Amino acid sequence: MRASILAFAAGVLLLQWQAILPEAWIAALLAATSLGAWALASRPRVAWSPRLARCLLWMACALLGFAWAAWRAEWRLCDRLPADWEMRDVRLEGVVASLPQDLERGERFAFDVESVRTPGAVVPRRLLLSWYRPRNDAGGEERGARSVRPGERWRFTARLKRPHGNANPHGFDYEAWLLERGIRATGTVRAGHEAMLLDGFVRRPGTIVERLRDALRERFRAELPDAPYAGVLVALAIGDQRSIPGSQWEMFRRTGITHLISISGLHVTMVAALCALLVDFLWRRGERLMLWLPAQKAAVAAGWLAAFAYTALAGFEVPAQRTLYMLSVVALALWSGRNFGATRTLLPALLAVLILDPWAVLAVGFWLSFGAVALLFFVSAARVGKARGERRWRTGLRRWGVAQWAVTVGSLPLLLLFFQQFSLVSPLANAVAIPLVSFVVTPLSLLYLLFPWPPLLHLDHWLLARLMDLLGPLATWPIWRQPAPPPWTVPLALAGVAWLLLPRGIPARWLGLCLVIPVLAIPPARPPASEAWIDALDVGQGLAVLVRTARHALLYDTGPRFGEADAGRRIVAPFLRAVGVTRLDALVVSHRDQDHAGGLEAVRASVPIARFLTSIAGIGAEPCAAGQSWEWDGVRFAILHPAADDYAGEKKPNNLSCVLRVSGEGGSILLTGDIEAPDERALIARAGGRLRSDVLVAPHHGGRGSSSPEFIAAVAPREVVFSAGYRNGFGHPRAEVLARYAGSRHWRTDRDGDVRVALGRKTRVTAWRAEQPRYWRDR
Repeated sequence: MRASILAFAAGVLLLQWQAILPEAWIAALLAATSLGAWALASRPRVAWSPRLARCLLWMACALLGFAWAAWRAEWRLCDRLPADWEMRDVRLEGVVASLPQDLERGERFAFDVESVRTPGAVVPRRLLLSWYRPRNDAGGEERGARSVRPGERWRFTARLKRPHGNANPHGFDYEAWLLERGIRATGTVRAGHEAMLLDGFVRRPGTIVERLRDALRERFRAELPDAPYAGVLVALAIGDQRSIPGSQWEMFRRTGITHLISISGLHVTMVAALCALLVDFLWRRGERLMLWLPAQKAAVAAGWLAAFAYTALAGFEVPAQRTLYMLSVVALALWSGRNFGATRTLLPALLAVLILDPWAVLAVGFWLSFGAVALLFFVSAARVGKARGERRWRTGLRRWGVAQWAVTVGSLPLLLLFFQQFSLVSPLANAVAIPLVSFVVTPLSLLYLLFPWPPLLHLDHWLLARLMDLLGPLATWPIWRQPAPPPWTVPLALAGVAWLLLPRGIPARWLGLCLVIPVLAIPPARPPASEAWIDALDVGQGLAVLVRTARHALLYDTGPRFGEADAGRRIVAPFLRAVGVTRLDALVVSHRDQDHAGGLEAVRASVPIARFLTSIAGIGAEPCAAGQSWEWDGVRFAILHPAADDYAGEKKPNNLSCVLRVSGEGGSILLTGDIEAPDERALIARAGGRLRSDVLVAPHHGGRGSSSPEFIAAVAPREVVFSAGYRNGFGHPRAEVLARYAGSRHWRTDRDGDVRVALGRKTRVTAWRAEQPRYWRDR
């Protein structure tokens, strides 16, 4: 049974790696084949050969998992927005289905469509909409704008687009995240069109839960309007993490306690255990209750109900769901009086998760949560009981230490694979934070939900603030950062961890370290001498280009800023860490526009920078000017624009864009920022034949005021890269500009994701979406 569940999981995982879904008849054939293999494995003649029977059974389960995941995926992808209806106004009527997320000038929420009022329009059933408040004449927010609440029925006009996210190596897959949640289009509510509230509250199970969460969140906000950690208490009580500022998240990451600041498996289990203990204690005081139902069964039922209620408060988020399924299996075992054992508890929960949510295997939390529970089962199985003469408190402390050691060491390979970093002070920080957050702070938050007595909440916040004061100095300690390890080293390291965690008495446990070393020590790939690797990252409507040589790295622009977030923190800095760039030998920020310099502060905070060139005045950088040049590892770099005397006039930021040419042994690339046609003419007059390049990053994202025919003829690129956002409001790249580059091959970050250029004896260009295709992309 256990191997069969693992085979089913392998089939589900295999489907998620597919570039295209199998046809419906193929999926049906696979399901029928799996059932046939299952029936054949149970025949008496086959049963005489246990190995053959097991192999047939495992094959049947793997095929069934593949077919099940394919059917679920096909059913979900059928609910899609046709390409013809992207970026067109559509009149919708439906219900706000989630807790609204506060934005800089509005809010974002899930919206369940009930009817489409625009003739001929086809719209998915669930959308993710942003509603921005209009600005008044003074540039501030229009105070008449009304916030939405869960369960309200609205009629308004929206402009939609298909699910689309930034596609970069080692980056977050936003499109998969939307798919898992059943969201098949995103968009904005149109300002200037009539928006009508039709019903104040539509009573459905989901909306009742979300309205309750909204009321509880408002209660917290009203009682703690200016408290620095109010967002953390809200996250622990109802699972809404969106009020926690980025600076606090950074402290949590550096101390390794991020998993505590959410309704995670640990908290759900803790609430279930505390409720079960309380009911067990009270139940045993009632004689009639004991005769009606044993105290153990009453405690099990109460614990499961508490876990279900807490999961509902979390909005049935996927991590909490996984824990609920696991606790359901444990509750069933305890209710029946049977001991299922570790694997018979963990694997049925895994099966339940994958049946209900085949996309769970795409989530980092899936691997971390199941991995952590498996590790705890593994180390506890061989360490039951207490040593002779050992006191109970020492036994508990020893078990706690063993569990902490197991989770810290065991999660290391996965943390390096997914995040390329881990906190060196995590064991110490968690030793302090887990007991306080799990057994004091979180219960007090939940108690306040039941008994809204303000001093209780203020005490809770005071305790949390003291914990943060204690963790603050730990956040200044260095953290381990390294490039993303090769995938083959991760299972090897996990096997080494399992060997290290074997109980005392097993010989040569230290050999497990030998299997862990590759995940820590293998250096990242680098280009050979005289060659360069250039990544035009997919940062949306902006630009960020990383140039790597054998021993040096240069970043050209830092991506856009959007609201409170920026591409530097979300995309550029994680990419630098993943590919092993620990120091920038040069940073070139072409000009001050926020789509090019928006991530500057985040990049400067993430890595040391040896040389900083820019056309922006007053930020402590060296002005870029034509004539500057240098060479690294046989690769030549030259600034071609602006001229030194261009700074004397009053020019727009675009006209001062730093233009950089990079040339290697067999090819060259020209990075142009946002220069416009007059700057292109000045470049032709100044640089002439030096402009000719194999690859051109198109000026101004393909805007109509750049890419003049004369400039294109002077550069004569074989490949041209357009860095632009998907369905951006500027229409970049413009159709007439694309036509001017008819003689070149076009690459677009909005369509192709990260575009990598390898400058060597033969220049080669590849796209991330083409190299890593998945069935849910561009569908």
